[in-house]
Amino acid sequence: MNLTELGYVAGWRVVRALPRPLVAAAFRAGADRAHRRSGGSTERLRANLRRVVGPELPEAELDDLVRRGLRSYARYWMEAFRLPALSRSQILSGFRLDGAELLAADVAAGRGAVVALPHAGNWDAAGAWVAATGWPITTVMERLKPEGVYRRFTAVREGLGMEILPTHGGPRPAFDVLLDRLRAGAVVPLLADRDLSARGVEVDFFGAKTRMPAGPALLALHTGAPLYVASMWYEADAACASLVGPLPVPGPEVGPLDQRVRSVTQLIADRLAAGIARHPEDWHMLQRMWLDQRGSGGSTAPPPSSSAGRS
Repeated sequence: MNLTELGYVAGWRVVRALPRPLVAAAFRAGADRAHRRSGGSTERLRANLRRVVGPELPEAELDDLVRRGLRSYARYWMEAFRLPALSRSQILSGFRLDGAELLAADVAAGRGAVVALPHAGNWDAAGAWVAATGWPITTVMERLKPEGVYRRFTAVREGLGMEILPTHGGPRPAFDVLLDRLRAGAVVPLLADRDLSARGVEVDFFGAKTRMPAGPALLALHTGAPLYVASMWYEADAACASLVGPLPVPGPEVGPLDQRVRSVTQLIADRLAAGIARHPEDWHMLQRMWLDQRGSGGSTAPPPSSSAGRS
């Protein structure tokens, strides 16, 4: 076990054993320290949030937004470490979804649903809530290094009731398994605001070009499952989300598949942008995001993602 894996193990064991107010204060202090140090990750968050809020916001207000963003990111990690120790009732009360009746109807009808998510709020809490509600849920997790960290994160999420597929190296391609799960009526949430494969779909996002994964659009186009976009944020007492959709998914008479994938992915990008603009402090994007940022500094590893866009 290397130091990275030891750090995660300590997080899961120590953070969930201590009283929440004590842990929350410690994580908030760590976020404030990162804000004062203004290292590469903080500066990348600052640049990304400037794109969201536009050039008009005064620097002092942007700086306050960055501080709140780092606190939100720290809260995600604190809650992710504590999540395995929560009871079912605590998981259900700690997350609120506006539009839950849509997913309930989709699962009951056996048609499943694709939900495109941003790296915002707490997507682990969202997945645990879906599982605790009693709905089947399958998603994809990028294969982290070292392998021990990947296995531990997978075990935690599976322990919460989620089926986790690796982006690569599984018995079957993740995309094929997701097709089967959707046709069986599962909820398939996919982080969709950032593509790491260099094979993503180019979209306009807050006035500049970036790439987003094609997975959500392709799954909806291949299965006919309803496609939603989630806005995710924090309130004082809970992680929250709301659903937009189902989005219009064009049929083959509209044009070739690649054209329809681009069209639907741009719709996803637009809906993601609207949600992020409402709650910019809860968008945990500390990495290079836009194509014109490639080659600039300040990149950092993202939190472990459940994302099918890279499959």
